[in-house]
Amino acid sequence: MGWGGKRRGAGRKPADERAGVPHVKRPRLVVRFPVLVTMRLRGGLESLRTNEAHALVSAAFVAGSSEEFRVIEFSVQSNHVHALVEARNEDALTRGMTGLAVRIARGLNRLLRRVGSVFSDRFHARILRTPREVRNALLHVLHNARKHGSWQARAPDPYSSGASFDGWKEGVGKVAESSARLLARARTWLLSIGWRRHGLIEPREEPCASPAPG
Repeated sequence: MGWGGKRRGAGRKPADERAGVPHVKRPRLVVRFPVLVTMRLRGGLESLRTNEAHALVSAAFVAGSSEEFRVIEFSVQSNHVHALVEARNEDALTRGMTGLAVRIARGLNRLLRRVGSVFSDRFHARILRTPREVRNALLHVLHNARKHGSWQARAPDPYSSGASFDGWKEGVGKVAESSARLLARARTWLLSIGWRRHGLIEPREEPCASPAPG
């Protein structure tokens, strides 16, 4: 019997039915491009959309940010988290996301009084290279709960960074002005200024075609 070559069904199996981010080398990342990342929970865990879970995820994002890697915006859904991040390069992105996964997993295991893995597979990442892509990603992250039907009010989703986001159209801006910003501010031109060329975000604007899973 011969050995070698690709065999059907060979290789590490996904952790659950929603896993399956390809384990291939990630594309090269340069510092001027922000990244949309998604972290998905294993099946069977309790929803992240509780005050306690949201607080520990937020705290992990603050503690996990550094000069080389920082979380700028995020939203917490029942079984996944979206975030817009900036990183010096692909290695800094991987280190930063690995640190976040460890912090969040430890916190959730303490909260849920369990042991074991928390995330179904490694994070999904999409590099954003144009102002339009960044605006679409902001819309996807901040309005993700509307997409899933778990938040419909005109105010920002409370399980997101929307309360301190300064890119809302008139009528929501006062919320951001009165809310302390704990996350880092964007340093890339695309995420701080460039995306605004396509207009500020309406509080009930419908997300366009999904730029990320979830």
